[in-house]
Amino acid sequence: MRQLSELDASFLYLESESAPMHIGGIYLFDSENCDTPLAFSTFVAYLRGRLHVVPLFRQKLKQIPLRLGRPYWIDDVEFSIERHLAYVSLGENGKFESLMGLASRILEEPLKRDRPLWHMTFVDGFRHENNTDGKQSFALIVRLHHAAIDAFSGEEIMGKLLEYTSKPRSLTHPKPWQPRSAPSDERVVLQASANLLRKPFQIASLAATAMEATARGLIQRQLHKLPLPFPLFQAPHSPFNRQITANRRIVAASIELARLKAIKASLGDVTLNDVVLGLCAETLRRYMKTHGADTQRSLVAMTPVSVRSKSLRRATGNQMSAMLLNLATDEPNPARRIRRIHWNAVASEPYQEAISADRLTELVPSTMLALSARLYSELQLAQRYQPVFNVPITNVPGPQVPLYLQGAQLVRQYNMAPLFDSMGLVIVAVSYQGTLTINFTLCPDVVPDGEKLKMLVTESLISIEEAAADLPPDTDQDYSQENRQTLTDDALNLMAGVIRKTVQRLRG
Repeated sequence: MRQLSELDASFLYLESESAPMHIGGIYLFDSENCDTPLAFSTFVAYLRGRLHVVPLFRQKLKQIPLRLGRPYWIDDVEFSIERHLAYVSLGENGKFESLMGLASRILEEPLKRDRPLWHMTFVDGFRHENNTDGKQSFALIVRLHHAAIDAFSGEEIMGKLLEYTSKPRSLTHPKPWQPRSAPSDERVVLQASANLLRKPFQIASLAATAMEATARGLIQRQLHKLPLPFPLFQAPHSPFNRQITANRRIVAASIELARLKAIKASLGDVTLNDVVLGLCAETLRRYMKTHGADTQRSLVAMTPVSVRSKSLRRATGNQMSAMLLNLATDEPNPARRIRRIHWNAVASEPYQEAISADRLTELVPSTMLALSARLYSELQLAQRYQPVFNVPITNVPGPQVPLYLQGAQLVRQYNMAPLFDSMGLVIVAVSYQGTLTINFTLCPDVVPDGEKLKMLVTESLISIEEAAADLPPDTDQDYSQENRQTLTDDALNLMAGVIRKTVQRLRG
């Protein structure tokens, strides 16, 4: 019996009919080199033999009476794989557009809570564009709830289910599995009561962490003369921050990683992730200009970061948190913008070591957290205040070697992330086999003409390449940091050491 963290549970509380909180994927396979196309029955048998590598596939939620605490993951004693699989044949409509239309409708549907929170649809009859012999291939449409995984662990799960060789794995009988009996309501209530008794100690720990994070940020700003971070609710209004509906669409653009690496080499002291963020920023800026939106104020992105604190030398609960990042969309030069994005990310380094989102939510009672999430949507609070950020952007490094499923090669994948009120666009970039695919999950009622984003990515990449070739070396002191050590720096370093020791005593 494993309890959800408050961060994971918050995705359950945020879910509604118009905002399902699952992560999705569309995986395209090519059967050109297979003797026979993969049958649905063979896929079911294959998946049965791989369930043991992903335990959450056979675990469902156990709610605590009166919501006195967070739900638990427990074994589903009535687990049946057939309840999590569906078969669809495209027939004569096996083109890419038909597949993506089908996927959009499937990904709009929330997962059912009375069973493990995942579902796969096997799509037969798909015709891949590179298939020269006319042999039909297939696709998988996958849904996994955000309460169970994030984008990074979702990619890892698919890697465990697939194969690294074109030789089909021999189908074997499933490993024996004996589900553990569900705990009684009395047991989970007692466990919830014990958790509540630990709250005072959690509050003290959180206060100490907050003190250290704040002190480190202040000292770091003095050392490097960094600007103050964005205050909350100061991101500009944008076309993407309006109330959403249940409609979904996935728009994707694929580019060669080699072109992005060439831009990185040309610009010097930037990372590949900076280049990806710069490409997304230029695409969003072009979209906003074509729709007459104001580009004078820079968009703010929310990007995931690891919260395994370098200063604490220990895990801080959930392994993923978030960082607010200025995308510098007010900068007209797309190559110089990438350098500014890099500087903004470096400037935000003290806040990467701050409190994780999970620690901030773990002190809130589950009933209040659920009510707050519901009121946030029903009272349309996002429409009354400026957004905290404008768009989430996640860059997920994927395998650079081919993956297979019973001899059929995975040739392309498209990924989606959940939308919620005031957030009508989410970007997920995933690399695979030397190609980066930028996936736009959008609500078409909020982001009209979303299909044009694919063309804008191509135009943006060309523009960045041309600007990078003409950009001189980075000598702009406004965006670079001085590494010179001064007496002031020494004094501040001494202050940092004193504060760190004081915090350690408080924790002791």
